Amino acid sequence: MSSRERSNARAAVTDEPRWLMNYRPRKSPRYAMVAAAVVILAHLIIALLLHVGDTGVDFKIADQIAMVGLGVIIGGSFMLIARARIRIGAEGVAVRNLFNERVFDWSVIEGIRYPRSGSWARLELPEDEHVPILAIQANDGERAVAAMAEVRILHDRFGAQD
Repeated sequence: MSSRERSNARAAVTDEPRWLMNYRPRKSPRYAMVAAAVVILAHLIIALLLHVGDTGVDFKIADQIAMVGLGVIIGGSFMLIARARIRIGAEGVAVRNLFNERVFDWSVIEGIRYPRSGSWARLELPEDEHVPILAIQANDGERAVAAMAEVRILHDRFGAQD
């Protein structure tokens, strides 16, 4: 048996799926990309127009570069919404919103619900705390409804083990 076959055999043995559900939003990342592109393009146009006309201020190349850089920073911050994800497995629920991912053990999860007038689902924790789940958003329509159905099935499967 070659070393490649051995590594493939090891991977097959330990390749149990850690996460049974992995869900990301579909529409909001697209909206974020468009918004980021518009902001960057607007800053680029402004940077190019800094030398047009006499305003009494002497703009340099560094000012133009800074304007484009500012647009990239603002546009990049819009792209943070594209990072949203929820993963669910036997270990618990992993929620990644804008900056970081937090994994919640099933023992601390009281429920996962979608508020009636909310834009996204939320993870219910003890003492009236909750964590927004930006991945499951109302603007995804039927896809979000199907995701919530799957989340509820997995919650019933793993969450009621007290």
